[in-house]
Amino acid sequence: MIDTQAALAAEPHGIAQDELDPLQVHFQNGIAPDEIEQVFHLKKAQPMLSAFSALFHGSQDGVLVRLLVLRELAADTASSAFSRADINQKLAYLIPESLETVLNRLRTHGLLAWDAPSAVYRITPLARNVLSALDTLLALGKPEDDEAEMGFLLSQVAGAQAVGGVTVEQLKHLLGRLVELTEEFRDAIASGSEFKLRNSQAKWHMACDWVEKGSVILRAITSDERADSATHKAAQAIGRAQSALLNMQGMFSRALNQIERQRVHLGQSGLSTTDVKRWLLAHDDLASLAEGAIDRPVVPLFGTPAEMIDVAETELLAERAVVVGQKGLPSGQDAPLTIDDNPAMQAELDDWINKLADFANLGNFPEFSDVGPKKVELHESLLPASFAVASYRASLLPLLGDASEASLQGATAELARLPIKFEARDEMVALDDPEVAAMSFATLSLDLESGTPNE
Repeated sequence: MIDTQAALAAEPHGIAQDELDPLQVHFQNGIAPDEIEQVFHLKKAQPMLSAFSALFHGSQDGVLVRLLVLRELAADTASSAFSRADINQKLAYLIPESLETVLNRLRTHGLLAWDAPSAVYRITPLARNVLSALDTLLALGKPEDDEAEMGFLLSQVAGAQAVGGVTVEQLKHLLGRLVELTEEFRDAIASGSEFKLRNSQAKWHMACDWVEKGSVILRAITSDERADSATHKAAQAIGRAQSALLNMQGMFSRALNQIERQRVHLGQSGLSTTDVKRWLLAHDDLASLAEGAIDRPVVPLFGTPAEMIDVAETELLAERAVVVGQKGLPSGQDAPLTIDDNPAMQAELDDWINKLADFANLGNFPEFSDVGPKKVELHESLLPASFAVASYRASLLPLLGDASEASLQGATAELARLPIKFEARDEMVALDDPEVAAMSFATLSLDLESGTPNE
């Protein structure tokens, strides 16, 4: 009997606990919501969350009307208080019922304060903070734009740093966006799609502009003695993410150069498959391109077996005898000769690699002594040659010593593995050559640190 009474007494107590903490129904048994750190921070910000809930709960039209009323009242700086007559006059384009509903909702959730002795409404500081955050986001552009995302995150960090209140959470949001952009750019490079690479490269240039602005903020954070260790670690992680983002320029260039070398041209027209795809993408309705291409719809013809036999007999007995008896089989013809006018770039590349390989061979050149290799000026190696061939050879020289290119397969990878060092300076050298008037001053020398040259 005592156990039954204890059980009956415990049941209402459990119900009261659930009613006191309704958040518990979303958590596992034995875990209290207050034990979660983020729950504690969110509960502390309950007034601010209630203000956003009051503005954005409900239909999209209702949200728009609430923001309209609050923004109109907050934009009037001539007076800090508004009577109901002033509000009716300012918002006369709204029907009274909708305006009354919005005012009651804003007043209930602390966005508008009602001064009963003076019978006026006042904008609360909470409402101005909410509107300020929204205005910052809306002023930067469309929410789906990457520029708006980066701009808003950086503006939050910069503003917090200016008043000495930057938080680790704000820095982590910025770090997360930088990591997402880096992964997006790497996926575009791995895809091998020229269109994805072009779009990602344009987005990369935009991100670099924001990185330059963010570097100033990060230097201020890392040099701030008041910042704790967690803030310093987050700022350093952002700096590393920015460096990884900036280093992707070489990856973009190599990927685009590889696509350029593999580009397929359509005959002698000068057009490539990329040009055709870009032209097709410019048309919204591809089906409209087929208009006028077909003169009439296809009309199917049907025949019975008897009709098919009659036609076959006529062709077999009449036409075949006449053709064989009079003309016989047609005589054979030689296939027409075609000339490939495309430049033999692969042969030119192989010839250039062979020349550089001979240059790297110590036994074949007296220019190299026991002290070290003698530097050879670039124009002595590139010329004599036509302007087109010299330009092609010069465009391949930056690949020498490129570790990422050397790890690949192909002729350019073989060129990158040659033990030759290419050094250029920012000056021009006038030449006495019929094809090339001047050339940047540069030298070629044996790179002894890269290993023994290939024989």
